[in-house]
Parts: sequence; C-alpha cells; structure tokens
Amino acid sequence: MQILVVNCGSSSLKFAVIDPAARTEVVSGLAQRLGGQDASITWKDASGRKHEDMIPGGDHAKAMREVYEGLKARGLAGSIAGIGHRVVHGGQLFSASVVIDEQVEKGIEACFALGPLHNPPNLLGIRICKELFPGLRQVAVFDTAFHQTMPRHAYLYPVPYEWYEKHAVRKYGFHGTSHRFVSARTVGMLNLRGDDHAVIVAHLGNGCSATAIRNGKSVDTTMGLTPLEGLVMGTRSGDVDPALVAFMAERLGKDAAAITDLLNKKSGLIGLSGVSNDMRSLLAECDKGNERAKLAVEVFCYRLAKQIAALAVPLGRLDALAFTGGIGENSVPVRAKVVEHLRVLGLVLDPARNAANGRDSNGRITTDASVAALVVPTNEELVIALDTAGLVTV
Repeated sequence: MQILVVNCGSSSLKFAVIDPAARTEVVSGLAQRLGGQDASITWKDASGRKHEDMIPGGDHAKAMREVYEGLKARGLAGSIAGIGHRVVHGGQLFSASVVIDEQVEKGIEACFALGPLHNPPNLLGIRICKELFPGLRQVAVFDTAFHQTMPRHAYLYPVPYEWYEKHAVRKYGFHGTSHRFVSARTVGMLNLRGDDHAVIVAHLGNGCSATAIRNGKSVDTTMGLTPLEGLVMGTRSGDVDPALVAFMAERLGKDAAAITDLLNKKSGLIGLSGVSNDMRSLLAECDKGNERAKLAVEVFCYRLAKQIAALAVPLGRLDALAFTGGIGENSVPVRAKVVEHLRVLGLVLDPARNAANGRDSNGRITTDASVAALVVPTNEELVIALDTAGLVTV
C-alpha cells in the first residue's frame, strides 16, 4: 500500500508517495511558481535523482494533473490507497486527522478567516484530487490539531472574552505534525517514559515555533491565532507590541492590513538584516563582518532561548530540548548560541557533538551530564502518510 501526500500552498504544490509500512519515500516533488510563466515541477526518485519539467502558466489544477500523469507513467497511480492532505488551520473544529467528506470540506472552508493564506489552497488541492482520483479516500491532517490539548489558561488571550466566544480568538499553534513526530522520536531516542516526559521541540525553518510537550501532549506553544505570533522567523516578526500596528500605520500612512503584511513578509531576519531571510546567507555575511546580519542572528537566538525558557514553566521540568527543521537540524552556530543562553536550565554544549549535528552521538549535542539537547530530523510527510493509512484502511 502507498499513500500520496499533498501539501498545496499559495503558489506551490509539494507531493510525495510514501510506503507507510516501510516508512520510505518512493517518489516526491515540488511544483512551484504556479501561475507564472516560469512555473515548473521537479520530481525526485528514491535514489535522489531529480528531473524538472516546465509548465508555463500552470496553476494548481495543471500541476496536480501533471503529478497524476507522472504517477501513471511511473506505474504508481494504481497503487495509491489514499491521499493525505496537509491542512494548516482546523480551528477548534478538528483535534485529529479525519477522512474528508462534505462536512469536513465545509469545516476547512469555515476556517478560511483564521487561515486566509493557507486554507483556500489546501481545500483547492483536496477538490482537484477528488476529480483526479474519484472514489479514493482522502484524509485531512491539520497543523493545529496537535495543539488542541492546550489548557484554557494557555490558549486564551487576555482580551474581551466575547472575542473568543463570537470570533474564536485564541492561540491555536502550528507545525503540529512536526512537533508530534519530533517529540515522539526524542522520547524514543532518550528512552524516556511515554507517560512521564517533559520535552520542548524547536521547529526552526523560514517559519519557526517551539512547543512544550508533556507526556505526548502539547501544553503550550509559541505561534498563536496566526503563524505571525511567537519567535523571530525568516520574514515574520514574531512577538511585537500590538500597538505597533496602529503606530506605524499612522507614521507610514498605511492601513492595519498593510502593516500586518509588512510584519509577515518584510520583517524577521530579512527586516533586521536587510540582506536575507535565509540563515545560511546571514551566517556567511556574519563571517564577512556584516553587523546587521550579526544583529539579526543574535536577536533570533536570544528570543528563541527566552521563549524556550518560558516553555519550561508549563512543563515543570525539562528532560530534553529537540532542534528540528532546516535551521534546527543544520545550523551549528545557532544551536550553540541558543544552548549557551540556556545554561540557566542546565544545558551545557558539547562543541564537537554540535559540530557534527549530533550524528555520532544519537543526536545529542550537549554533554552527558547536561540536560539533553538533540538534533532530530523531522518528517511531516511520514506523519501525514501514517495518519492517512490508518484511516483509509479502517
């Protein structure tokens, strides 16, 4: 049995065919720059070889048809037992992955206001797949579902309670599939008790979030009503004074929506550095003496460490900190700076282990006597495939 995993973004479509029993990826790919004349689709086989096709002007429907035809040509279309879709926002409606039916589609649509950038393309991908794979069961796996275990005192904002009652204003959290996968792997790698552990996962990529996980359940997280809250990110500001929006709207002669757009797309690492939203590029600039790049990295690491320390409060103790995502898995200097800030929690870096990304020490980058910090590669596609396989075979 094989599962097709689909992640439909605003101008991209990421896909993979996964064998859930073997936990292996058969083929994967990415259609990007959709809608433009430079739209393309790249395929990668199990050996890592890549092949790119141009699809000028191709939209999501065209890209998904190309995926379908490509799977047929590779003899894979007939072996697909189900399709798993990443859906970013499930609001309070979905606390677990579900088989998609008309009611689920309506629920995803009802969350458009909460996830205006992500949910519409997510739903579009579902509807295109319904046409291309008639009769095949589809499953929605929600980024927000893992965080539905947060207690009320963690997810409610100190704003008029009617905002929550009438407009569903609350913290939801994101990157749930990654936090779920990495926390479970961390428990296994350290032989922690499944029913008694306290782990923080830092998912660090262009989007970043950290989550406190107690006994397999999310008890607090950094992202909120939207993915703009929390940590410094590639282009997102993370936490700022809410009055900043009105203040800068007046100064720049813009409305609140325009300022929010700047906080989402022109802030974070790119805003501070003026150079790049990519941590690799910023670290290269640091080596050249670029002071604003150094500042951006310092702010990123300081704020990350401060939020990780805050997440220790709901846990009551800290058994392990896991770094994941593109930055978390690969950036030696970032991890070193963050762990140094966290000596207050009992973390002591082992520089050699950190330099090797934990490869020769079961992921561990701290000393044996220290609270454990690990590098744990994430696999969100596998989580989606496993959830889908479990639901379509029931």
